[in-house]
Amino acid sequence: MHSHDTETRATMSMALAGDVIAAGQDASCHILRFRLAGADGAELQKGPRKRKAPSPSEKGEGDTRSEAGEVAVEMLCSVQTDFSPDALQKAVRVSADHSLLATGGSDGFLRVWEFPSMKKVLEFKAHDGEIEDIALGPENKVVTAGRDFQCCVWQRDQLVLRLRWDENMPGVPDKTYRYQACRFGTVPDQAEALRLYTVQVPHKRGRRPPPCYLTKWDGKSFLPLLTQPCGGEVISCLSVSDSGTFLGLGTVTGSVAIHVAFSLQRLYYVKEAHGIVVTDVAFLPESRRGRELLAENEAALLSVAVDSRCKLHLLPPRRSFPVWLLLLLCTGLVVATILLLQVAFPGFL
Repeated sequence: MHSHDTETRATMSMALAGDVIAAGQDASCHILRFRLAGADGAELQKGPRKRKAPSPSEKGEGDTRSEAGEVAVEMLCSVQTDFSPDALQKAVRVSADHSLLATGGSDGFLRVWEFPSMKKVLEFKAHDGEIEDIALGPENKVVTAGRDFQCCVWQRDQLVLRLRWDENMPGVPDKTYRYQACRFGTVPDQAEALRLYTVQVPHKRGRRPPPCYLTKWDGKSFLPLLTQPCGGEVISCLSVSDSGTFLGLGTVTGSVAIHVAFSLQRLYYVKEAHGIVVTDVAFLPESRRGRELLAENEAALLSVAVDSRCKLHLLPPRRSFPVWLLLLLCTGLVVATILLLQVAFPGFL
């Protein structure tokens, strides 16, 4: 494990693009570059490493030696991204090609920057209040979720539309829910398809708290496809797996859950895994190395919380019947039905 001291600045939002980190600390975005360095200070090369043959004096040491090295962090630049009286950057996202970075915070302004030089490209008022989350989509579209009950789709600084998750739910009064998070995700086995996922949480909490909701949208037309309740605990963060198969959720009470993206049904849940607000969740990348670490599990979700702990959640493989067994059972059922009819009604066949 490695750490980097940010002194008195707490990191409240973060995005990763290759070997560059964009960290939201107070009212600023700090751009950091990290690299892996060996124990001798030399930068480690990517790809498989060739190990030297052990010397006679080393042969008796077994595998107790570590080749992990250290992580060296370089500060590239820092820019102020929020200018409200209680300034705080709350959201940061990097585009898929790592060329742009978007920030949002307490002043309600969406700011887009060239990355990693942090030259400002765009700035406009997106919400009457704090921006809770940002999602960067195709064709330069940006989705912002604000505390003003709005979730908006933007093309540069032009409003494309405001999402209405509750338009097909007449039982939900207006302004009882606000948008907490938004994320784009791919669709398994559909290369051209795209989905947007949003989380809606109650604006006010009563003695009998209403449920939070997950909504799945078409990522191009932005039409709502499915909405499902996701429990009574207030959702604090959302993540989508690389393949778009799973959704990860964290709550303000420290619980962690994994849902199926297709049906929005819950597969995995740990109540109060942290016991305090979960600040972010992220799936293990579905790369070659990631699949090796997964072993027989379907997914792995990392969660971090205010308790300064990081926990790993493994989703075991789901039980399923083989197709041949299902066909055999159906055939046996048909044969048994015919035999019963023959016994009950002689001469039936």
